[in-house]
Amino acid sequence: MENKELTNQEPEEAMQNQAKNPVSEETQENVEAQADVTSEKESAEETETIETPLEEPKGSVEESAKADTVTENEHVEVSDDDDSDDDESAEEEDDEDFESKTREELVERLQELIEEGDILKIKTKVALIKVAFLGKTKKEHQEHYMKYLEEGGEKESYQKEDDPLEEKFRATFGLYKEKKFSYQADQEKIKQDNLNEKKDILEKLRELISSDETLKVTYDNFKELQDQWKAIGMVPKAEVSNLWANYHFLVEKFFDKVKISKELKDLDLKKNLENKVELCEKAEELLLENSITKSFKALQQYHQEWKDLGPVPQDKKDEIWDRFKAATDKINQRRREHYEKLHNELQSNFEAKQALCEKAEEAISQKLETIKQWQQATDQVNELLKIWKTIGPAPRKVNDEVWERFKTYLDTFFSGKKDFFSKIKEQQVDNYNLKLDLVNQAEALKESIDWKATTSALIKLQEEWKQIGPVPRKHSDKIWKRFRAACDEFFSAKDQHFKSQRDNEKENLAAKKALIEEIKAFEYSDDKTANLKVLKDFQRKWMGIGYVPFNEKESISTEYRKAIDEQMNKLNISSIEMNSMDFKEKIDKIKEKPGSGRILQKEITFLNNKISKMQEDINLWENNIGFLANSKNANILKAEFEKKINAAKKEMNLMVARMRYLRKEASNN
Repeated sequence: MENKELTNQEPEEAMQNQAKNPVSEETQENVEAQADVTSEKESAEETETIETPLEEPKGSVEESAKADTVTENEHVEVSDDDDSDDDESAEEEDDEDFESKTREELVERLQELIEEGDILKIKTKVALIKVAFLGKTKKEHQEHYMKYLEEGGEKESYQKEDDPLEEKFRATFGLYKEKKFSYQADQEKIKQDNLNEKKDILEKLRELISSDETLKVTYDNFKELQDQWKAIGMVPKAEVSNLWANYHFLVEKFFDKVKISKELKDLDLKKNLENKVELCEKAEELLLENSITKSFKALQQYHQEWKDLGPVPQDKKDEIWDRFKAATDKINQRRREHYEKLHNELQSNFEAKQALCEKAEEAISQKLETIKQWQQATDQVNELLKIWKTIGPAPRKVNDEVWERFKTYLDTFFSGKKDFFSKIKEQQVDNYNLKLDLVNQAEALKESIDWKATTSALIKLQEEWKQIGPVPRKHSDKIWKRFRAACDEFFSAKDQHFKSQRDNEKENLAAKKALIEEIKAFEYSDDKTANLKVLKDFQRKWMGIGYVPFNEKESISTEYRKAIDEQMNKLNISSIEMNSMDFKEKIDKIKEKPGSGRILQKEITFLNNKISKMQEDINLWENNIGFLANSKNANILKAEFEKKINAAKKEMNLMVARMRYLRKEASNN
């Protein structure tokens, strides 16, 4: 606001000029220097704060013949936003959690609030309900859209479903807007009435200045007009500055005219000082208020009250203003930090979403050729979408842009997935016919009593089943149940047949116990190779002993394994060495067969494929770890992945060693 100074006239001369030329409300000079406390923007997106000015305009109380003239102009004019124009008292904050409510509950709550009728008390809640409802509606529409794409729908054919609840919300919100508009119109009328009342008071002040009444009567009338002025509410913004200029000009002229006694003025200054000290204390208490919005609105009110108060003793003027200004500075600083934190959170969310966009771009750039690969990639993409939903909004100007980017990657991925599965649909039909043939063969063998040959035949059919790819989903479960039922029927009959042959299981149990004792009591040499051979012989004997009672199977196996492990530990023999010996014996037997070179080469190919597949799994697991956020549940999942990765690497190293040995034997064969 522009600072203006009153022309330095003597009181008598000013009174004469006033009598000749009444002061116009539009042209009177403002004797005050005013500072603005700018309105607070209620948006998390707008973090720039405009604060209460820190400099109090300078005024003076003359110590000469004009010592009874009030010239201190300390008031701070507060400019507010459109909403706060209508809100003369800060709206009570409410910690009601609208984000946890369903859309139906939000609409019901909105209707309840509108029925309460007090626009000032409900406007913040209505705004929060609107944000929550629109967010949930957008989320539901997006989930429906993503589900539509995942189920094979065409992007171009997608149509948004009618949402009666959304229409009901918009109608209810429209009713609120009508009530708010009506309320604002009423407030504007009240402000205009207040303006007219204050103009009437200005006219009465002019008449009082020209009055010939006694000092006491004049002063009592003046105080009454002052009280009336303070009791009147807000006026239109455009009239505030000129109105205050006229009012304070006339107040100064009144004090010049009546030349109020020094004692009375000192009493008034002392009372003003006490009131301003109380305002300083209230402003300092705001530093303990948790709500930034509530503290700032209260500060605006205190500045308005400060402006309404008169001057204080000259020797206390700077001190009391510096105290009030210091509290104001701290509140404004806290407000700046609050909005800076909000800004940083929005920026952090934006960066996190950009990183997810890059991850999504990497996911869709993979070369996917199998159903399993597509399913793994789908899990990755869905995990990215899941993480996306946990991140809050980005700055408004880029929020839609980064979502469109992420959504484009998802659309591209699911479109490619749809094309892939369209191409393999024909292959699945062929697979169904192949599996149907296996089912017919299994059902033809299920009643056979040639146990050995039929067992081999069914096992071969099962292996062939595994080699055949997937079938159409609608046939998958039915055909598998037929195949399994045929196999189960045969093996159940076989188990029943051999059940009568298990009378010697107790003898086998005794033989295995005796073998365990022999393993424990055997005197081993210092020759590691010889000891390894002895342990392998014990294993062959163990395998040569027949079945034991079923309820003893687990305990005797555990006891045997423990005995072997204890000897291996004593003899410094690892499980890898034992497995390697088994593998070498297997290879030695293969080398004795005709066409061993071809068999060895087949084994090398098998191991090589298995190593490659295991490496792919390890890479996928390690990649999945990278997607997991830092949380308690995520850390548990990470530990499980790391355990799988370490076990797979150990097994892969063993297979690599075997493949090297095979290649060596194949070259020597």
